Parts: sequence; structure tokens; C-alpha cells
Amino acid sequence: MAPKEHLAIAIGAILPDAPIFVFYLVAKLIYKMPEGKIWSEAYYEPFWQNLVALFHSIPLALIGAAIFYRLDYNPGMILCFSLVCHSLLDLPVHHDDAHRHFFPFSNYRFISPFSYWDTNHYGTIIAFIEMALVLGVNPLVFGWLYSPWTKGIVIAIDMFYLFRYFR
Repeated sequence: MAPKEHLAIAIGAILPDAPIFVFYLVAKLIYKMPEGKIWSEAYYEPFWQNLVALFHSIPLALIGAAIFYRLDYNPGMILCFSLVCHSLLDLPVHHDDAHRHFFPFSNYRFISPFSYWDTNHYGTIIAFIEMALVLGVNPLVFGWLYSPWTKGIVIAIDMFYLFRYFR
């Protein structure tokens, strides 16, 4: 695969959660909200929920892939398929915070019995599996990377997972 396609995969893997990162930074740094209020109230405001749903929408990503296919733009198609993969991997690990993956065509939320963070829904086990998967793909990912900067980013992500899990 060409570097453009690797970048498209990486962006597609991260992009669905971009509104959540922006939301958190706005709530924490601008509005100075306490952690509890951020995740129990503010996160569920319609504006943020609609934005998160838009970025996690499987139908919209597939429509985007079809458009990029028609335009014969491979990186765009790959980015959209990466968005779909992100959402499909999200489906089984969101309980109380399930996304609307079929937005804007449906407001249905698949409420999984599992959560990647909630210990009442196997969060400790799911978090460990997630961390193991992220760390497990590193040999493959490192083979694709040439720049010390990109390898450093991967190592930083690994350290984040390890720190978050073992804190």
C-alpha cells in the first residue's frame, strides 16, 4: 500500500472520535466542567450527540465510499472503509454510551452488554483486550512506518494504553 493509503486508514480510524476529543477539550478547558458532569450530562446534549452520530454513521461512510469510488479516488474510499471499521469495532463495546451508527436514517442504538470502560459491563476485561489488540498490531504497523516521528506517535499511543490500563 502507498503512504497515502496508510494515512487514509489512520485518519479513518481516529476521525469518528474527533468530536468526542473536541467536546472533552471544550468542556474541560473552556467551561471548566468537573469530570462527572462532563460524562453524565454535557456529553448527552443533543448537539454533541448528533455530531458524534454523524461521525460514527455507517451509512454515511458507505455513501462516501461510493462517491469516492465513482470519483476513482482510492484514498477517500479507504478512509471511508476505515470509518466503517471503527464503527463496527465500536458496536460491541458501548453500553450506556452507545452511538447511533445508522444516523441520520435511524436513531437506533445497539446497547451492548459490554463496555470498554464501565466495570459494571466487563470494562476491565474489554479494556485489556483492546490494549492487547493495539499492542499486538505494532509489529505490522511498524513495518509500514519509515519516519521516526510516526513510530514515536505509535509508541506514545502504546504508552497511553499501558498507563491508562495500569493506573
